[in-house]
Amino acid sequence: MKTAFLFPGQGAQFVGMGKELYEKHDRAKKLYQRANQILGFDLAQICFEGPETELNKTNICQPAILVTSLVALETVNPAQKNFEATAGLSLGEYIALVAAGSLSFDDAVKIVERRGAFMQEACDQEPSTMASIIGLDCDKVKEICNSVDGIINIANLNCPGQIVISGACEALEKACVQAKESGAKRAIPLKVAGAFHSPLMKSAEKKLKVELEKINIKDPQKDFVSNVTGQYVQTATEIKDCLSRQVVSSVLWEDSMRLFIKDGVTKFYEIGPGKVLASLMGRIDKSVECTKI
Repeated sequence: MKTAFLFPGQGAQFVGMGKELYEKHDRAKKLYQRANQILGFDLAQICFEGPETELNKTNICQPAILVTSLVALETVNPAQKNFEATAGLSLGEYIALVAAGSLSFDDAVKIVERRGAFMQEACDQEPSTMASIIGLDCDKVKEICNSVDGIINIANLNCPGQIVISGACEALEKACVQAKESGAKRAIPLKVAGAFHSPLMKSAEKKLKVELEKINIKDPQKDFVSNVTGQYVQTATEIKDCLSRQVVSSVLWEDSMRLFIKDGVTKFYEIGPGKVLASLMGRIDKSVECTKI
């Protein structure tokens, strides 16, 4: 029996997250205070008090989710701390890499803030967005994306029947119409700053690649699966390459989870704000246990 720790991505944030842990645990206080020092602003206050519009900014919510998730990890019951594998959804990969001993807390906070800023800059260059398509298979969604004029692609393969598409606003709107005409149950616009995991993030990819070379990333001490490949990544060089490519590539979450399950992971813990990953696991394989922490 193997255990995997899973970490959430952008969108999991909510005002008030982490406040109870901060008030109850000295280690939680120290981590939030250290993050405040690194970032040069009061991240803890934004997490605890908002306003929501400030917390939702890409360059703030990314370090906010990272720090809150790592605080949750630090305060996990010692009996639950043994794990063999880890993964994170998009932003969550950086949290997973800290858990795997590949990335330090300080470097993770720094690089995630830069990642958020670069992605926001890319969003500001061209109006773009994302949508969740419910009830169509991958091949049909790819066909729709390929038939629409403009930049659009599959951003997330999350679970059976749920695929996220990403691209320029006009192209995405047309794709949503086609998806409904092709039998999709729903095409849900997402409240995001822009087209994450699409070619429209190319400028962010280039800047992030430069910044990743400035930080120390080690080989992971746990089994770590990349969003980009849906396969294990074992060296620091591979990790840096996958992290930069990730912002323009599809997130292969379902493939990643099925790989863990095939290799004997039977217990999963979703650690951090939100409960998206536990919900996705219920659709990927109901036979495995996914506990929310």
